[in-house]
Amino acid sequence: MAHRFTQLDVFSALPLLGNPLAVVHDAGDMGEAQMAAFARWTNLSETTFLLPPTDPGADYRVRIFTPQRELPFAGHPTLGSCHAWLAAGGRARGEHEVVQQCGVGLVRIRRDGARLAFAAPPLLRSGPLDAALLQRIVSGLGLQASEVLDHQWVDNGPGWAAVRLASAQRVLSLQPDYAALRGIKLGVVAPHPAGSDAQFEVRALIGEASGYEDPVTGSLNASLAQWLIGSGVAGERYVAAQGAALQRAGRVHVSKLGADIWVGGDVCAVVTGSVTL
Repeated sequence: MAHRFTQLDVFSALPLLGNPLAVVHDAGDMGEAQMAAFARWTNLSETTFLLPPTDPGADYRVRIFTPQRELPFAGHPTLGSCHAWLAAGGRARGEHEVVQQCGVGLVRIRRDGARLAFAAPPLLRSGPLDAALLQRIVSGLGLQASEVLDHQWVDNGPGWAAVRLASAQRVLSLQPDYAALRGIKLGVVAPHPAGSDAQFEVRALIGEASGYEDPVTGSLNASLAQWLIGSGVAGERYVAAQGAALQRAGRVHVSKLGADIWVGGDVCAVVTGSVTL
């Protein structure tokens, strides 16, 4: 059966500089095994499938698959799926927000002009990393222990741990040893010099399989924002850069409005058409 198909670049207003996402529309006739097989075939970090909602409070439902498994939530698939749903004619009940149903429940997405932003989900785990884990991270990044200014669990589902360094230049210079980081999902963050177009540089290092770096990561930036803003390291509005080490130029726009932290970015469609499954 033919399905509408969109491939987008998320966290970038220009194609090929952000994090790609594949979206299959009107996927109600597809089973889980078929979705998983297609996600393996695209071989992108995530592929999503748009479905009618089963929760009366939602505007649409999404299932999110990596090539290995289904995820209950992820940031760039949330923004990209919402963009694709709206572009295909989706109409939200609310004037300023879209409500997405996914594995973690209902996720609010705010429309701010052409840019979309999701409300950061609550942290499932916080607090400092234990000494043994921190030593593995220091070793795996080739750092001196004194270079880690702060460290924290920032787990909002995927299991993120994070360390803060002194400079964006040092973050970009890292050559991670993924064997040493096996089993760790690590965010590394540090400030850019004053006057830069972004206030922080972020890298997401995944110690799974042979190890890899994610280009631009919504869930990590959401939890980093809760840590950085909550600790006073960041103001209530800032821009994070991510992906430079992979020749990308992702930009994540963070803002705190009331009790909510919103994580936003531009989205552009790169491929549109249909896929026969």
